[in-house]
Amino acid sequence: MDGEEATAQSLLFSQVHFAIVQSQSLASSDAEALTRLLLDNGAKEHTVAGPNGRIALSEITHIISATSDFVEYDDATDALKSVVRPEWVSASVAKGRLANPRSYSPDPRLFFSGLVLCCADIPEGDKDAIMGGVLATGGLYSSSVTKMVTHIVALSMDHEKCQTVLKKGLKCKIVLPHWYARTAPILLVVSLNFFPFTNRFDDCLRIGKRLDENPYTLPNPDVTHLKPGDPIQETRRIDMQGASSTQPSELPKVLDSNGVATRRVDVLNGKKVMLANDLSIGSHLRGTIEELINSSGGTVTSTVSRADMLICHYRESSDYRTASRARKEVGNLAWFYYLITYNSWISPMKRLLYYPVSRNGIPGFDTFRISVSNYNGEARVYLENLAIAAGGAFTKTMKEDNTHLITAHQYSEKCEAAKEWNINMVNHLWLEESYAKWQIQTLSNPRYTYFPPRTNLSEIVGQTQIDRHAVEKYFLTPGTVEESVGSGAQRLNSKALRLHDQDCGPTGSTQDLVPDRTRPSDGTPTAPRSRQMSGLVRTPATTRIVIDGKENNTPSTASSRGAKDRAAAKLHDQAADIALYEKEKKRIGGVIFGGRRKTSEDAVSNGSRKRSNSKDEGVAQEEHGRDKKRTKTNKLPPPAMRLLLTGYKIWEKNGKREAEDKSRLRDLGILVTQDPTHCTHLASPSIVRTKKFVCALARAPMVISTEFVDDCLAKDELREPEDYVLDDLAGEQRMGFKLSEAVKRAKDHPGQLLRGMPIYCTESVKGGFDVYKSIIEANGGKCVLYKGRAGSNAASRAGGEDDDVDVMDTGEPEYLYLISGNTPTEKALWPKFRQLVQGTGKLPRIVYTDWLLNSALRQELHWEESYELKEGAVGNDE
Repeated sequence: MDGEEATAQSLLFSQVHFAIVQSQSLASSDAEALTRLLLDNGAKEHTVAGPNGRIALSEITHIISATSDFVEYDDATDALKSVVRPEWVSASVAKGRLANPRSYSPDPRLFFSGLVLCCADIPEGDKDAIMGGVLATGGLYSSSVTKMVTHIVALSMDHEKCQTVLKKGLKCKIVLPHWYARTAPILLVVSLNFFPFTNRFDDCLRIGKRLDENPYTLPNPDVTHLKPGDPIQETRRIDMQGASSTQPSELPKVLDSNGVATRRVDVLNGKKVMLANDLSIGSHLRGTIEELINSSGGTVTSTVSRADMLICHYRESSDYRTASRARKEVGNLAWFYYLITYNSWISPMKRLLYYPVSRNGIPGFDTFRISVSNYNGEARVYLENLAIAAGGAFTKTMKEDNTHLITAHQYSEKCEAAKEWNINMVNHLWLEESYAKWQIQTLSNPRYTYFPPRTNLSEIVGQTQIDRHAVEKYFLTPGTVEESVGSGAQRLNSKALRLHDQDCGPTGSTQDLVPDRTRPSDGTPTAPRSRQMSGLVRTPATTRIVIDGKENNTPSTASSRGAKDRAAAKLHDQAADIALYEKEKKRIGGVIFGGRRKTSEDAVSNGSRKRSNSKDEGVAQEEHGRDKKRTKTNKLPPPAMRLLLTGYKIWEKNGKREAEDKSRLRDLGILVTQDPTHCTHLASPSIVRTKKFVCALARAPMVISTEFVDDCLAKDELREPEDYVLDDLAGEQRMGFKLSEAVKRAKDHPGQLLRGMPIYCTESVKGGFDVYKSIIEANGGKCVLYKGRAGSNAASRAGGEDDDVDVMDTGEPEYLYLISGNTPTEKALWPKFRQLVQGTGKLPRIVYTDWLLNSALRQELHWEESYELKEGAVGNDE
């Protein structure tokens, strides 16, 4: 029996033909140990072959590599070869069967590869969603705690699985589900509604990168006991050195003063390297670089058809297009310096600034003025150079004319100014992915405007790679291949070219006869204009190379590329209007419709010419005048906090002192505002049911005591508001809720408690209709004045088909509320309201004002039977 088991074990890898790629992460000694283990279990080794040291993909089934940074990686994945990390071998031996290659892939997109997850006290529905997300991103799931488990997701340390880890001393981390939810990719939607301090849905649509789990690690996670504004530890990015610029400042330290190699470098062994003319380097530096190539085992060539690698700076040259279409390695000097410095291979598309840049930048990016905050060291230099390479303007200091602020978190002076000036505040992913895809990414994508708590996003800077498909789409459109390409592994995709030639036909290749000099040398390649071809007759032909395996190729019309050029030019001309529209969308009250385009010739009207009586244009003119006046007169720095005061007795009937105190507070950085929807702090002596207090609570401000104002004025300095958090136990007991929990709930749905809900209110309700209208609208609802008019169809309209609101069918009855008093006048409206609701599929509820006030204070829809007005209620409101 033992002999049979040994025989089965020895044949474990009998179907595996492998090659091992050595790198800095996989030393030669470890590679030799892996080779012996594989060979002892029946595998067959294939060493690299040929003068260029390439892997023969046709002969192997598996490539074992610690990273995806080797020449054949893209070709191997296209050929469906299994590329696995070294752990796959040991895992297969331990299981006695071949492990799933996907779970051990070095593909950076599978950022949970190598992670084995186990859930503890998580609800079943959310557990299934987490398990599916982990499997989709390269991880594994285990229902029980084993030695293979790397992370346990739990809400506390009390669960038996967590106790097992502590007792047995297992090496796995116990993390809150927030870490997974904030790391999960945008394709995953999980309803983690049990999270006590995160948004219900948004946390699952966020970064799409693996974040450091330390802020979420139990038993003492930072996200639970540290405040959001507390200093966040910065991650030092050593791996960014040399990848922050397209123009390296110094040569690799390989040759001594006599040109003799000081250490062995063989990364270019057998490679033919071409240095393009657009590098703009002198003869002395070019000679030094050629010596580096020769000392590293390579040779220098001046012909792109003979080269294995092309070193160039711009994407617009014919050499670049020829080499790229031939699937040669194309990079810039920064990439070449990395290869020589570390004697290790890395794809030039792995880092954005290792790849050649475009002369003109991303279309439309030239209208952007970009500043950076909370990124330091190499990460900051990298983002500065990336913004310039994309075609934008970078500014070290931020002013009101900046369009974007790229920040690692939301706590800095620049961030506060960006909110004040309506500047788009995004993380670095927006800039990186715009550059990688060569297209401006929309700011409505939540991944670009999300900042995880207690996390400095500089830890994931530089992980975005060049999008190969975008490069092919915008820079490698079919055209003239100036020179033939060599045979073997460096030959062009001959099948694709034959298909292209067949589609063109004998009269359809006229375009290919036009030399590249007809195209502009300083821009993205474009087709020759029609007037250059006016004397030639041709058949409409396809203008793209057909990919292998595609059966049908629908021919395009002869003018398709011209239409694309015209559309791109038109879009470029409208970039200023688009940028202005995006900025206007952030203005309070939304976009002011009816205004003029920025490029309109009559944007500035004559003084004697009157505007139309349109309400929207009048509002736009008033807003413009107010902004212009504020720009001229406001010399103070942006306020550190916007404070709303309520119940402050000292200023009552003393307007002079109020004006003086407000001026002093503004000098300290405190702007006293009357707008509850835009305050950052709410000051009150106690919990009160005033209009200001209830409306402001919907936006989750920090609620502090009015003693804060007294101390700031008395000591003439800005005090720490955290030391004055309102503590009103008597008020909480009297009203039956905890203020801190209400603020947390408000953070989950700021201003959206009553989102889309139509709420009716009588005209003579106690306190006044306008008060309750403000409270309802501050919480996202719609307030409708109800006068009991016959034939009204407002009930069917409000919250009905005209509203763009997602409604979840919970199986519970849906209600329409009427806020009323119990006076005879108001009671006469009740039967009419019930009759109005009939036929709408909803149920009527006539309630006291307490229902609205208490729900708004709690920041949750709270119901008690005492809120409902019954027919037996008589008399005036108390």
